[in-house]
Amino acid sequence: MQLKAEERDRYSRHLALSEIGESGQEKLLSSSVLIVGAGGLGSPVAFYLAAAGIGTIGIMDDDRVECSNLQRQILHTTAAIGTKKVDSAQERLLALRPSLTLHTYPFRLTDRNALRIISEYDFVVDATDSFRSKFLISRACHAAAKPYSHGGIRQFSGQAMTVFPRKTACCHCIFHEDDEPPTAPHEGPIGALAGIIGSVQAAEVLKVLLGIGLPLYDTLLTCSTLTMEFRKVPVHRDPNCPVCGTPDTPLTHNPKMKHES
Repeated sequence: MQLKAEERDRYSRHLALSEIGESGQEKLLSSSVLIVGAGGLGSPVAFYLAAAGIGTIGIMDDDRVECSNLQRQILHTTAAIGTKKVDSAQERLLALRPSLTLHTYPFRLTDRNALRIISEYDFVVDATDSFRSKFLISRACHAAAKPYSHGGIRQFSGQAMTVFPRKTACCHCIFHEDDEPPTAPHEGPIGALAGIIGSVQAAEVLKVLLGIGLPLYDTLLTCSTLTMEFRKVPVHRDPNCPVCGTPDTPLTHNPKMKHES
C-alpha cells in the first residue's frame, strides 16, 4: 500500500514522527479495530482512531442516543437524539474521514457471536461499563488471541490496561466476575474523564499496532480527576486465572450486556 497525496497531507504529522513514518502509517491504514460500546469511552476512541488512519473500524452498540448521554458522549449530537448510536457514530466518523471503512453492529456482543466477530479484527477496545461485558470480551479475545484494551470510568476515577492474550495479565487475573459493583447510573462520571481514559485507550491501540513504546501490559493505569493523580500499578498473570491460567477457555457465559453510558 502506497500513500496517496491526500493521505500524505492528512497524516503529515504522523509521517514526521520517526516511530511512525510512512511504513507505520501504511500499517495503520491496513489495520482493523473493533470498539465495543459507542458511549463515553467509545466516543474519543473512535474519533482518534479514525483520525489516526485506522483502515477499518467496527462499532458495536445496541443503544439509542439520549439527551443525558451528551454530557460525555462526544460522538453524538443533539440532532442524533433518538437514533441508534452506531448510526450516529457512522455519520460523525465518515464526516471526519470519508475513506474510512466502517462496520456497524447495532446489537449486543454475546457468547454466540463474540468469537466470530472479534476474530475479524486486529485489536479490540472494551468501551463498556459492565463487568459482565468486560469479562466476555476478555474471554473472547483470549480464545481468538486478539490484543485488547480494558477501560473503565466511574464518578471521578478511571483506569486502563492493555492485554496481550496468553502473554500478559488479563482482566480475570485481577478482577472477579462476582465483584461487579452495584449499578449507580446517576453518579457521574464527570464528562472529561471519559475523554482522558478513552484517549489513553486510543494511544494504546496505536502503540500495539505499530509495535512502538511500552503498552500498558501487566500494568493498570489509574487516574483520579479530583487530584489529577495518575498511578501505574503492576499486575501479574494469575496461574489460577480461569481464562489465561488454563489452556482453553470456552465461551459458556451468556451475560446481558450494557454498554458504557
